[in-house]
Amino acid sequence: MIRKLNEADRAPLMALLLKEPALNLYIIGDVENFGFEQDFMELWGEIDEPDGRIKAVLLRFFGSYLPYADGPFDVEGFAEVLKAGGKADMLSGSSEVVNQFSQVLDFKSRKQMFFAELKETNEHIRMAAAAPGDFQIAAVRDVEDICSLTDQIAEFSGSPADSRQSLHKALESGTGRTYFAQKGGQVVVTASTAAENSMSAMVVAVASHPDYRGQGLATRVVARLCAAILEEGKSLCLFYNNPQAGLIYKKLGFRDIGYWSMLYI
Repeated sequence: MIRKLNEADRAPLMALLLKEPALNLYIIGDVENFGFEQDFMELWGEIDEPDGRIKAVLLRFFGSYLPYADGPFDVEGFAEVLKAGGKADMLSGSSEVVNQFSQVLDFKSRKQMFFAELKETNEHIRMAAAAPGDFQIAAVRDVEDICSLTDQIAEFSGSPADSRQSLHKALESGTGRTYFAQKGGQVVVTASTAAENSMSAMVVAVASHPDYRGQGLATRVVARLCAAILEEGKSLCLFYNNPQAGLIYKKLGFRDIGYWSMLYI
């Protein structure tokens, strides 16, 4: 049986999600930060009737949907939930789970990326974080300047309005933080976290201005961001499909643990 989840379902939901906390940091973070009663967010669970265990979950956050299951689940049933909502732009999550929806839903495009994790600090992080660089922690007032850089990066998908709304909400709610550096009055490098929760954070939106690449700025800003998160006792995750970016992350200590798929509806 699939039904809408509420606050009374928090404990069994977390029991499911904590089986793979790295892959589930988005859902964990959204539940911790926003609860269950929000216009922009909904959760559905597939309930195992004999014992009431939640065996699969589907999150809607604005127009993005994210499923997770720890075994076989009702793919067709969750697909019907998604279609009934009429708000779906993208389905994303562990490739093992998400790719099952390609049999029951129509998608205009898809992307698969490596999923990597960093659990503890290391000498590479310490050295890169200590390297010179006038990095700042962003406030809401910096959103436009930061997005003026990310607007120029071809790899970044989504509309400019959505990227501004997402960054603004993350900074305002404390569910994410951003480090950046400026030269000549413009932002030349930036890196952010999203879905921060009590255990982890996702590194997102790493970007360097084309005129300032090859100077190690991206490595240093990511290291500075990671060092701050690791000092709080949290781990970090990220996904990437650019081999050059992968080399940077692995040099800092990230290790591939799976694949992340994004299906655009």
